[in-house]
Amino acid sequence: MDIRHLNYFLEVARQKSFSKASEKLHISQPTISKMIKDMEEEWGVLLFERLSKGIQLTDAGEIVYKQAQKVVEAFENLMHPLEDLVNFKKGTIKIGLPPMIGSNFFPAILGKFQAQYPGISIHLVEEGSIKVEEKVMSGELDVGVALSPVQKDVFHTFTFVKEELRLVVHNGHRFAGKTKVALGELKDESIILFREDFALHDRIIQECIRSGFKPHIMYRSSQWDFISEMVAEGLGVAFLPEPICRNIRSKNVQVIKLVKPTIPWHLTMIWKKDKYLSFAAREWLKFTKELLSGRLAD
Repeated sequence: MDIRHLNYFLEVARQKSFSKASEKLHISQPTISKMIKDMEEEWGVLLFERLSKGIQLTDAGEIVYKQAQKVVEAFENLMHPLEDLVNFKKGTIKIGLPPMIGSNFFPAILGKFQAQYPGISIHLVEEGSIKVEEKVMSGELDVGVALSPVQKDVFHTFTFVKEELRLVVHNGHRFAGKTKVALGELKDESIILFREDFALHDRIIQECIRSGFKPHIMYRSSQWDFISEMVAEGLGVAFLPEPICRNIRSKNVQVIKLVKPTIPWHLTMIWKKDKYLSFAAREWLKFTKELLSGRLAD
């Protein structure tokens, strides 16, 4: 058995599917299946239980999964410094970005970074904030952008945006023309919300419940522009971050300050503690911190 066996095993466990792991790893399914079978025969245990609807880890598989993560991380912590030494100023960074964040902050930054480090390639993964945290924690991503607060015992962080959510309504809505609206006033409204893998999804619902009502969610989406267009069609109201609101082009919506309570929208760059960071990832963090730190001072 070598490190490949553990990597393949971990991917099958994450995907809960041999076929999906095969696609992700660009390895044939029979090859992955054989490697898992080799591990099971060598250790004399069953790692996966084959079910009609898929697979799941056995008790033995759970133990191997936890230990395999540590072994693979230790191996990477050994190999990355050697790769940095051989490939100075080269490499690949895997960065996680929530979809609504990328277009507002990062195209210009990526362009400047690429100009300074042409040998470094960047692999962008668009996921909701919750998924970004999970993938940085598991090592699938080097760094990511998440919504604060995050687990400070797990991640190193720096915050580069501190703004709030705003209420977005149709021009014909009863709140149109108001300068501010209390959250509790929205108890009878149809709300257009972000998908469940966005941290804002649960946060908004929790704030509504604290304000005395369970929100009536009409639609969910991962795209802020689609959400704003649905509001423009009078299909409901929405909560969007201030920077996003400044980019809304529709003349059929109004943006209103949300109060009692305000809902903060703080963006944080995260990377895992106790994990080796490649030269490329370290330079990305240094570069973006210098460029983005000025936003909080503006």
